[in-house]
Amino acid sequence: MPRLVLEPGRADAQYWRDLWHYRELFAILAWRDIAVRYKQTVIGVAWAVIRPLLTMIVFTVIFGRVAQLPSDGEAPYAAMVFAGMLPWFLFSTILGESSNSLLSNSALVGKVYFPRLVIPSAAAVVSLVDFAISFVLMLLLMLWFWFFPDWRLLLLPFFVVLAVAASLGPALLLSALNVKYRDFRYIIPFIVQFGLYVSPVGFSSANIPEGWRLLYGLNPMVGVIDGFRWCLLGGEAAIHLPSFALSLGVIAFFLWYGIRFFRRTERAFADLI
Repeated sequence: MPRLVLEPGRADAQYWRDLWHYRELFAILAWRDIAVRYKQTVIGVAWAVIRPLLTMIVFTVIFGRVAQLPSDGEAPYAAMVFAGMLPWFLFSTILGESSNSLLSNSALVGKVYFPRLVIPSAAAVVSLVDFAISFVLMLLLMLWFWFFPDWRLLLLPFFVVLAVAASLGPALLLSALNVKYRDFRYIIPFIVQFGLYVSPVGFSSANIPEGWRLLYGLNPMVGVIDGFRWCLLGGEAAIHLPSFALSLGVIAFFLWYGIRFFRRTERAFADLI
């Protein structure tokens, strides 16, 4: 283990090197969060199954049966909804877990030096475990409908990384704001709920009028959800390239700004927390 020497300006000059040196702390925190979530409990695993399953049923009935919105091509409506819910729940879980992670680890933040970026990043790992459980459920659902993806499934890891990037940028911003303004923790559930209805989770992006597609693409999850459906539904869902490119730009901006704001404010975390 390399020796750490604290001196003026060192944290800024060698921040990313320190982040790599503390990779073991990242692994310990991530494993601790997973153990707390799933060890000696049934509801932890069950919640990762029940929540998307019930939401899929509700959205399928409301949008597919009542509103009679079309699916993507020949894909079953329930499979289309679930393919959109996979990245959405990954996004919302990372946003919720990471944005509150600094307050949950206040004792660690106030006593020991390490790059604080480790904490919200480690909190995001638990969301990937939930995603893996939900993805297995997606495969079972597709087996039930006898509807299988094609070679595009190989590109799904890229969109998983994109979903993590889309959530981590806002999560870092909100976690830093949460330290100074504690009422931000009450705003996060509202953001998640509002985002669920303005994102193409219960319906296809193809239902959005062409004239509104670019404006709609300002929602970073539009490109991610469309990408997931393109991979999982065997090409039945099309990617609108202009809005997808716009979503990529928004994701990159929020990730850059989230990291920048977090690093600029983390010096005061120990005093404020």
